[in-house]
Amino acid sequence: MTDAGAPPNSDSASQAGNAPYRVLARKYRPSSFDDLIGQEAVVRTVSNAFETGRIPQAWILTGVRGVGKTTTARILARALNYEMPDGSVKGPTIHMPNLGVHCQAIMESRHMDVLEMDAASHTGVDDVRQINDSVRYAPASARYKVYIIDEVHMLSTAAFNAFLKTLEEPPEHAKFVFATTEIRKVPVTVLSRCQRFDLRRVEADVLMKHLASIAAKESVEIEPEALGIIARAAEGSVRDSLSLLDQAIAHAAGTVKADAVRQMLGLADRTRVIDLFDSLARGDIAAAFKEFRDQYDVGADPIVVLSDLAEFVNFVTRVKIVPATADNVAYGETERVRARDFASKISMRVLSRMWQMLLKGITEVQAATRPAAAAEMVLVRIAYVADLPTPDEAIRMLEQNGGGSPVVSGGSAARSAPAAPVASAAPAVSAAPMRAPTSSPSSFGGGAARPQMAAPAPDPQAAAPQLRITSFTQLVALAGQKRDIMTKAALEADMRLVRFEEGRLEVALEPNASKTMISELARKFELWTGRRWTVIVSNEQGQPTLRSVNQAAKQEHARTAEADPRVQEVLSRFPGSKVVEVRRLAPETPESNINADYGSDDPPDGSDTDDDL
Repeated sequence: MTDAGAPPNSDSASQAGNAPYRVLARKYRPSSFDDLIGQEAVVRTVSNAFETGRIPQAWILTGVRGVGKTTTARILARALNYEMPDGSVKGPTIHMPNLGVHCQAIMESRHMDVLEMDAASHTGVDDVRQINDSVRYAPASARYKVYIIDEVHMLSTAAFNAFLKTLEEPPEHAKFVFATTEIRKVPVTVLSRCQRFDLRRVEADVLMKHLASIAAKESVEIEPEALGIIARAAEGSVRDSLSLLDQAIAHAAGTVKADAVRQMLGLADRTRVIDLFDSLARGDIAAAFKEFRDQYDVGADPIVVLSDLAEFVNFVTRVKIVPATADNVAYGETERVRARDFASKISMRVLSRMWQMLLKGITEVQAATRPAAAAEMVLVRIAYVADLPTPDEAIRMLEQNGGGSPVVSGGSAARSAPAAPVASAAPAVSAAPMRAPTSSPSSFGGGAARPQMAAPAPDPQAAAPQLRITSFTQLVALAGQKRDIMTKAALEADMRLVRFEEGRLEVALEPNASKTMISELARKFELWTGRRWTVIVSNEQGQPTLRSVNQAAKQEHARTAEADPRVQEVLSRFPGSKVVEVRRLAPETPESNINADYGSDDPPDGSDTDDDL
């Protein structure tokens, strides 16, 4: 919609010849609440306030740049002073279908009773004092005297303090409308005297519809994909979107196409960014290098390429969590279709890992003296870890391989088992075989000649028998055998046994126990024993923890040792000494065997006897 009172523009050519050109952001600035887009909450609140007569003395509008703070302030001033020449309107209203007596002057910022002040250039006490002196006088022609203060956070502390009394108890004919992008810099004493409205960012699909209607009014053909690019680039700002649309129309000099908009904004081709993502997800670093270099050679900024890649990773993640996200028309058809495909194939762990590496990589590229080379190194890291297992998966692979290392060097043969047997109960096993590189473009795990980690294929004829566990202590010992230190420590220190049956464990948790451990126990027990387990958290007291029982046994053993007369004799001979540790020695060999070893009836030198005490 054009500015209030602006003449209709039926011929663009005649306009260009007879009047100076106005940018779209000014030409289509809203003049009523009906023209505001994306701010339904503000319109509803103001409408109800006007209908019930609950009009506050001050409003404060906050939000990012370009969402309509100053425009909304002017619309508020127009609604407060809306008046028809025939006197049919008796009070403030949000329904303004026609221009009123004061509308034209208010929207053009030249009404004597609607005073606009830029706080960025009027920051002092003297500026506020002028408002305090003028506010006592009644309006000259309008219903209310409205003061619009833009960027109010720029006022000095002294100016805010000078404003407080007038703001709290203004005359009935005075209203204040504040606008700011830095709401946190406004003192709470001012905020408490105002009704606050947070103008939110306009959604991309809403912006697209708004831009399409303006393009139709301007008789400009524009591709829907180009509208989506402009809407996303504006980041919810209506003014930014109109400025970009204005620039795109001038850049295209005809039909506005998506490629032209990307070139104008310095964006990489969206399809090529998706192809780059595909190569990284497959671990194909050669294809990723080629795609990145092709984009770089045609002028794409490395930072922009990585940023677009991160945006697409975020989009795929959102589609994976909320599939309806793929229906957003702000994204192109290709993006939505391929995002659905990627979301169904790539795990959340891989997507999260790519996102974190891209965030760190963008920072590195920004600070690098050679941005292209730095970006390539980021791509190398992402592709290299594309198919690496998580720590728990790596531990599981090690266990399945019998303790052998599953890592093999790229381009080398798998390492064989040691030739000499090892003196242990476990048999010697060979390392995991190297996974063959995949060439399928639809797979997301293979790589080309890179170090791989993989588990051997299970042998259905050599399935491990079920391991019987008949007590809680055996279960704890099993965790120790599996070298799962965290699980063993949790079983010993954080869990009190309530009931134990084979395949079923019921425990009570200590106050400082981890709540997430319970969900992993059943899976780990099943993996270790070969049978399904049920782990239940009980409200009963349960038995003491194994750690507390062991500590009590150690303390009792220490007290017994201290009570020994020989130990008492030693402590008495060394004042201040104390027993710090008691160790249990291995059972002594029978004396007959010892004598036989030494070939005499006398004990060997250095042996302990009662006479030595």
